[in-house]
Parts: sequence; structure tokens; C-alpha cells
Amino acid sequence: MTRTLSATLLLGLLALAGCSTGGTGFGSGRGGTNATFTWQSGDSRTGTMTAQLSTGESYTGHYFQITRETVVNDLGPLWMGWHGRGRGWRYWGPGPWGREDWGPQFITEYSGRVLANLQGPNGRFMRCRFQLIRPPSGMSGGGEGRCQLPNREDTIHATFPPGG
Repeated sequence: MTRTLSATLLLGLLALAGCSTGGTGFGSGRGGTNATFTWQSGDSRTGTMTAQLSTGESYTGHYFQITRETVVNDLGPLWMGWHGRGRGWRYWGPGPWGREDWGPQFITEYSGRVLANLQGPNGRFMRCRFQLIRPPSGMSGGGEGRCQLPNREDTIHATFPPGG
């Protein structure tokens, strides 16, 4: 009986540990482009996100919640497809070639935010940054922010309600 109870308890704990959370968000841009965002996370700091645009384009990739414990070298997927910062994206990238000191500035600038780099059609990327409402809860705590489309001019303002 004790073994059965222990095995059942262990299986229950493993099932809880393997649970993922997810949610949706919505966005709109000045040019009339709307987006529906879905996100899925196995932990509170990383996951995958998809943005389905009203134009029919779909962008998918990883997102990262930036905290004081974040290591810039782990954020490599954020830099793909973006050569240079672009307007309003200070410290975007692992740092100017040969400068190691951008890492701490990047972490300070984006701490408490979620960043995503989503790949779409023809190898183009859309990058996003969201300010979390309740950072300890990750994306489940809700947030809002913006995504920059590949042309670097158009943006989509997005909102994620708390609770998924």
C-alpha cells in the first residue's frame, strides 16, 4: 500500500512538473494590421510565441523573460535577423563587436520585460518587447508592449491579459 501511494504521489508530482501554461494576447498597428498572439511556457521565464497577423502572415519563435539572473549568452535567438538596434531598441544585441560591456546594460534596460524574436515568411523576423504587469508570474501575470515588423517602421501594440 505504501509503495502504491508513493508511486501515485510521484506520478502526480511529475505530471505537475511537466505542465505548461499558455495564453493569448491581441494587438493592433497604425496601418490596420491586427495580430493574435499565443504563447506556451514550460516554466515562468521562457517559452514559445506565435503571432498570427491579419495579413495572413504568421511569426513564431522563443520568448525570454529578462531578470537579474539572465545570462546574455543564452539569448542568442533574439539577435537573429536584426543587424543593428533600430529606433527605440537600445542595447539590442549581444554588444558591439569587441565590446563585452553591453551585456549588463542590456539586462538592466530590459529587466522585468519579456523579449521575443519571431520568425516569419521568407526568413524575416518580428521582434517584440512586453512590460509585465506581475513579473514574478511571467506571461501569466499579463503585460503589454509592442512588436516591430521586419520593415522596422511598422509596429503592433499588444496586450496580454493576466491569467492567460
